[in-house]
Amino acid sequence: MFSGIGIWQLLIILLIVVMLFGTKKLKNVGGDLGEAIKGFKKGIKDGDEDKAEITEKQSDAAAEKVEAKEKESEKS
Repeated sequence: MFSGIGIWQLLIILLIVVMLFGTKKLKNVGGDLGEAIKGFKKGIKDGDEDKAEITEKQSDAAAEKVEAKEKESEKS
């Protein structure tokens, strides 16, 4: 990925970034990025739980329909 960039070049880039933005601002950016990732993971997890809940409700509704049809056919 970084075939043309060595460790010293990366350190120089990091030093320049720290000098431009300062450590406090970089800390805030890092915290915001971490919160965004946590929110994204929570959203995916909640989406999976919602999908499972919907599937369960659909299965229950289908089972109720089958039972109703069986009772109807027994009456006939």
